[in-house]
Amino acid sequence: MPLLSGCFFWEDEVSIGSETVLEGEFGSYTVVAPIDTGINVYHNHFVMNETYPPALLEGLNVTMICDISTEGTWAERYEADKADCWDMISPTDIVWFRGTRIIGTSPDNGTDIPILDDPQDGHGTAVTGAVLDANPDAVIFFVEGFSDAAVLAAANQPLVDIITTSFGPIGSVPVPGIEDATKIAVVQNKKIHAGAADNSPSPAVQDSTAGPPWSIGVSGYAEEGDDQKETMSGSYPDIAADWTQILPNHDDIDGYHETSGTSFATPRTAGLLSKIILTLRVEYNDTSSGADPLLRSGFMIQGDGFNATNDDLRDALNLSAWYPSSSTWNPLSGTMPISPVAPCTQVGWGVVNESNVAPIIEHLMGTSQMSERPSDVVMCMEANQAIREAYWT
Repeated sequence: MPLLSGCFFWEDEVSIGSETVLEGEFGSYTVVAPIDTGINVYHNHFVMNETYPPALLEGLNVTMICDISTEGTWAERYEADKADCWDMISPTDIVWFRGTRIIGTSPDNGTDIPILDDPQDGHGTAVTGAVLDANPDAVIFFVEGFSDAAVLAAANQPLVDIITTSFGPIGSVPVPGIEDATKIAVVQNKKIHAGAADNSPSPAVQDSTAGPPWSIGVSGYAEEGDDQKETMSGSYPDIAADWTQILPNHDDIDGYHETSGTSFATPRTAGLLSKIILTLRVEYNDTSSGADPLLRSGFMIQGDGFNATNDDLRDALNLSAWYPSSSTWNPLSGTMPISPVAPCTQVGWGVVNESNVAPIIEHLMGTSQMSERPSDVVMCMEANQAIREAYWT
């Protein structure tokens, strides 16, 4: 039998719950918005012992709070909560699943179970797991869907910092996608968008997810292997990140599986960026989030004597990226060796992992400046940006 289940509607006369929550108790935070198939809120990977404060829930326009079941199998928990939680969620609702890091919404109609990863899916659960592996302290604003409306559900949330998307046209064929919505998120609302390149060697420039110049296009490299470019991963992106990871299952409460793709390299990058943002917010006493042009003057970090924009973070990310030596290449690994000539055409500015976090933070704080990139790399990536701007604007 479940310990707790049921749902509260967020209205003026309804208490947030039995906890006594003090304003400011939660401190600095960062909000990442994965947009994908759904999320397994029952998995232990997403459990949180803290509680979100009212100001955060109100700022994210939460309309419902579900006290989900905490005992039994995945199926038993779902059945226990079905009537009081899942069957009550509408496309206009934004739901916090108390006891987890997940706030979710499902603006597109036609899903079998709103927000929850359906039995035939699983992609969104793994994607979100990759975010939290990189930054376990991130607030998750999960959006189920693949449309402009799904992207805009996060883009128009003032408190969202980073949007991560791991879907797009197969083969990066040059067709319209979510570029109009991600442009609103980044150019108008000053957020960061990380977009997955294709799981093929196709150039990322014309990919509607990874290609627009306002997006950070992410391909994959073999971090747990020989550190070389994954062959079946988009070329000429902005950066490359961890291709193969061990991530939570969508249909149980504690299982994991190994999976690969730019779909997971991208949210891993989003998580690392959110970790940088959170560290700087803590350092400079910034207790809000987002970079809303009206509320925060477009600053991603707006603290005591320190401001930084999405452009500042992206420039620092580019400076921190690096090229692995081709000497580690294993011919039997299925990877492509990093070329000593124009490696930017393979992995953009270079690879990014946990080792980049501290140098980026120190660079932005001014305590230790990173070196400028070699002129040939800069020229190659300036050409990349010019091509993308000509194509997408």
